[in-house]
Amino acid sequence: MHTMRRRNPDFRRPVRRRYSRGLLAGFGGLLILFILVVLSHHRQPTSDTKNPQTDGVKRWSVTEGKDVTEELLSAKSLTRQLGDQMTLAKAYVVIAKENNNLQLAWDFSAQIRGCQLLLSKAATRGSEVTMEEAEPIIRQLSLLIYQAKELHYDSATMIMKLKAQIQALEDRANAATIQSTTFGQLAAEAVPKGLYCFGTMLSKEWSKIHKLQKYMDQQNLSPKLTDKKLYHFCVFSDNVLATSVVVNSTVQNADHPEQLVFHVVTDEINHGAMQAWFAMNDYRGATIEVQNVDDFNWLNASYVPVLKQLRDEETQSYYFKGSPDMKSAIKFRNPKYLSMLNHLRFYIPEVYPALEKVVFLDDDVVVQKDLTPLYSIDLHGNVNGAVETCLETFHRYHKYLNFSHPMIRSHFDADACGWAFGMNVFDLVAWKKLNVTSRYHYWQEQNVDRTLWKLGTLPPGLLTFYGLTEPLDRRWHILGLGYDPNVDMQLIESGAVLHYNGNMKPWLKLAMNRYKPFWEKYVNYLHPLLRKCNIH
Repeated sequence: MHTMRRRNPDFRRPVRRRYSRGLLAGFGGLLILFILVVLSHHRQPTSDTKNPQTDGVKRWSVTEGKDVTEELLSAKSLTRQLGDQMTLAKAYVVIAKENNNLQLAWDFSAQIRGCQLLLSKAATRGSEVTMEEAEPIIRQLSLLIYQAKELHYDSATMIMKLKAQIQALEDRANAATIQSTTFGQLAAEAVPKGLYCFGTMLSKEWSKIHKLQKYMDQQNLSPKLTDKKLYHFCVFSDNVLATSVVVNSTVQNADHPEQLVFHVVTDEINHGAMQAWFAMNDYRGATIEVQNVDDFNWLNASYVPVLKQLRDEETQSYYFKGSPDMKSAIKFRNPKYLSMLNHLRFYIPEVYPALEKVVFLDDDVVVQKDLTPLYSIDLHGNVNGAVETCLETFHRYHKYLNFSHPMIRSHFDADACGWAFGMNVFDLVAWKKLNVTSRYHYWQEQNVDRTLWKLGTLPPGLLTFYGLTEPLDRRWHILGLGYDPNVDMQLIESGAVLHYNGNMKPWLKLAMNRYKPFWEKYVNYLHPLLRKCNIH
């Protein structure tokens, strides 16, 4: 390693250098002479007369004695005429190619090359282009331009053609967008082959292994199901794997999983498969009951407006037969929005009459934190505890409801803050006291013609729980993992519940790889049934 040695300071008095007087006098004379030369140069008049037409134009010469700028600006200049024709010819080359007239484009290109060669020779030799040199090219270019105009290659015609092409491209783009949306929606609605296999295998196991049935009978009769001191969660779903992730992630992150009770409701097709899965797997002592929605005899058309609407021929045609109107979004016609599993959230006090408070979880969520502190939140007399989504104007009431309708306009604030289903705390005592289910029935009956809102359970939820919703901390419920590729990763990691709302569910091929690991960590891909059905 090299080190710099500091130079010892020299405190000696510097020696003053002496210059001869003659040398100084000579240097001063040269300086004065230089100043005089500069001044005389600035005073020298310019040889060119000032032309107002060329003021501000940079003048340049290719060779000595030839001013190209002046020649180009001259009205009689052959160089200028050739340049103008060459510029026009280049435009016609493009237009001819656009119209697939390759011969005309080739002829124009040949004349352009000849014109460029002539101008280059004239500039090199330092003389102007002569008439004898320019006339053949000018004549030939004029003839070609005339031919192009005869073929309607003029600017106005070309503009009209370009406008037509732009309109055609826009139509194709719109058609492609509609097609993409349609295919995406169909892919989201379809049951993957692996999940279908999984449900079938579980149903088979349920029918032949009586030990599983005996275990679930005990679970469904457990006194914990009505114990108000425990923490109750309800999930309504026909997706066994998704429900398993909800339950598994909740108990894995709970401080006391043995105090958790899960109330699962599914349909008749998946009832056996759902029971088999929860009977053959361990959930750290949590209690799990599985019910069949078709066993709820009180859910009938005389009581439930949605079931009554299903009898209407127009409603059946709208949801199940489709429409030739492609502009109407296909998601508005998704029959899942008429599923009782989807609307069962509005009947929770009747499904669980002995309970006072429950946490509702959608089947497309994954839990990352202990959720039992939700029970300690004071709802201040409200029925619904939910995370608001109005950080942007996009998620206010006017986004979901038709405020041009007088009934909506007179009862609700268009700028009221929206909130999300998927992770909700429901006070069932306040629910019954305020008869919230009847409010839901009222608005469903008013929307029989679908003029108040188009689809889903959130719009009627916003109407039903209007003025009855307590806002929760945003970190309890992180939304958008099923459609938004830009959710803040720090927010995700700090969130208690992650919601894959949207078409890109984590169990589909459509899922975004950025968010899928948060869900997959709670799936045991080594389970024999999952491996047999090629779920990975």
